[in-house]
Amino acid sequence: MKPSSLRILGCAIVVATMLVGCRGTGTVRSLDLREKPPMVQVTDIEPVKIVIEPFDDRRADKSRVGLRTHLWGGTTYFNVPGDRLASVITQRIADRLRTRGWRDRVWDVRVASAGSVPDADIVITGQLLDFSATAKSRVGSTLIDTKSRLKVVAKNLADQSTTIRNIEGGRSRTVFWFSNDDIQEQLSVTLKDGIERLISDTAIEEKALRPVQEH
Repeated sequence: MKPSSLRILGCAIVVATMLVGCRGTGTVRSLDLREKPPMVQVTDIEPVKIVIEPFDDRRADKSRVGLRTHLWGGTTYFNVPGDRLASVITQRIADRLRTRGWRDRVWDVRVASAGSVPDADIVITGQLLDFSATAKSRVGSTLIDTKSRLKVVAKNLADQSTTIRNIEGGRSRTVFWFSNDDIQEQLSVTLKDGIERLISDTAIEEKALRPVQEH
């Protein structure tokens, strides 16, 4: 076979491979949104007991976390193992507050039902209203959009007051070569943005969680 024919054949194989990769099969890919908390030396835990109850999943569509529409047709879906997205988000918030929360301090935070910790100072509950990703493949690139919407309610047992925070956010990114890790990474960062916003918008005073703007 002539060298020119070999080049044409090679190009045809590459194009065929790309076309196959750009067609969805309707499969579901698992995402790992857990984050290993950093190792911290606990020497001085703040004397405030915080309980986070598992968040309530209020999403309109709980069957998936995200989807990718392929250039040549078809869709790939994304979800967390066991469909336990609300539990993953609850644990991520608890880990962040436990290792480096308000004022970058270590706090006594645990995930449990309120009744199991009768001497808790603050009980945090929440609703997961939206947490999703869409990836749309185009010629030469894939656009990834992520959205997050949480409602966080803190009940302060000392004075029976309540602090409510509605946290919304999102990110948009374009990649040339798409991989499942791109969606996983962008969703994880979107969640991290929301947790950081919760911390920056609130403060703990006299064993109660208060909005910063009330200072």
